[in-house]
Amino acid sequence: MQFHVDNLSSAHVYLRLRPEQSWDEIPPKLIEDCVQLTKANSIEGNKKDNVSVIYTPWANLQKAASMAVGQVGFHDPKQTRLVHVATRQNPVINRLNKTRTIASADTLFAEKEAHLAELRQKAREKAKEVRKEEERVKRERKEEKWRREHAYEELMSGEGGRSNEEGWDEEDFM
Repeated sequence: MQFHVDNLSSAHVYLRLRPEQSWDEIPPKLIEDCVQLTKANSIEGNKKDNVSVIYTPWANLQKAASMAVGQVGFHDPKQTRLVHVATRQNPVINRLNKTRTIASADTLFAEKEAHLAELRQKAREKAKEVRKEEERVKRERKEEKWRREHAYEELMSGEGGRSNEEGWDEEDFM
């Protein structure tokens, strides 16, 4: 998720969701924290009251070469949400600043690569499970086909049964 102050220069605050988490499941308190952090890191927005902060999924962001530095658009404007911020809440900002960490670009790159490697590994494991399941189903179908084709072989093998050639007569049957 990406947060920024609408129509003003501001920091872009990114929120990484857990896997399989939709943006409808984000707790309101977390949204309020992100909104306050975005407002506090906006040069103009920090000084003003009654500003709006827009947030949208990262995939909805659109950047064209003709746009100014830091300016973004949206692929689908309907996938944005607007939050009104009346005033800056210093207790929230102070609480968030106490947990602030600054990471170098190398650290962030390494974290990104580790995250992508983990996603690739999970995808490989899932593909392997799918292949194993497909092989199991294929083997079961093959065995079932063989059973259907050879179901009467034991009955027709000639062992343990009598034939008319051995003196068996239909009149003796009844």
